[in-house]
Amino acid sequence: MHRPKTEHWALVKRLLRYLCGTINDGLHLFKDSPLSLHAFSDANWVGKPEDFSSTSAYIVYLGRNAISWSSKKQRMIAHSSTEAEYRSVATTTMKLNWVSFLLHDLHVHLSTSPIVYCDNVGATQLCSNPIFHSRMKHVAIDFHFIRSSDCTCFLY
Repeated sequence: MHRPKTEHWALVKRLLRYLCGTINDGLHLFKDSPLSLHAFSDANWVGKPEDFSSTSAYIVYLGRNAISWSSKKQRMIAHSSTEAEYRSVATTTMKLNWVSFLLHDLHVHLSTSPIVYCDNVGATQLCSNPIFHSRMKHVAIDFHFIRSSDCTCFLY
């Protein structure tokens, strides 16, 4: 801030050009949307070959309105695509629980339980199977967290 260089000014001008070009863009909110909470979860297994890290992403909807989204690199290296997807489902479930508690504190009561949609058959079966297989014991914490929450996991 105290000694801006030429590349700093170039970045500021680029940001301002972007903002001017997207001034009419925005999020559409629908007032007639039902009060149901659902989210879509996805993961990119070993998306970065340099460090073998996976990426988790989710988007949370209140009815038809997108209210929260994220895309982050996973901290731990996943041994399979199912594990990467399952960790993404766990992160999404945490966010859904937080939004549910926030809505409850605001005296907004949901008519149905929150739903997480996942595109991985293995992760979806793992969410609904009470028997934990020995090959997946290293994700036991995520498993017990998802099972103890009020969310339901579906394949999309």
